Amino acid sequence: MARKLFTTGSRFEEIASYSRAVVDGEWIFVSGCTGYDYPADTVSDDIVEQTHETFRNIEKALGEAGGSLADVVRTRVIISEQRYCEDVCPILGEYFRDIRPANTIWIAPLADPRIKVEIEVTALKRET
Repeated sequence: MARKLFTTGSRFEEIASYSRAVVDGEWIFVSGCTGYDYPADTVSDDIVEQTHETFRNIEKALGEAGGSLADVVRTRVIISEQRYCEDVCPILGEYFRDIRPANTIWIAPLADPRIKVEIEVTALKRET
């Protein structure tokens, strides 16, 4: 199977020359997604809303690539400040309760100071 690239058309993808998602064989690699609301061209200041918007962006990328959250086997979460962990972790649990992917969380500043959380996922598409 040939490698397929998926984009949101974001200017950030063009500037940094990356794809929102890459499908290679049965694997889907989704680049770090944030709580940026692309249709509205906004980002909420609220960490809870940012995290839910991040998951909407992940679900959209996975869907376009032929997968879903149920296919996720690995997550990498970057939170801009440790104090946000108590808000973000329960939301991770909402989306991944029964999926239980391997997970790593880092506390680190993000490129845009408005962004408080970024999540990258790796998924394995399974034949149904």
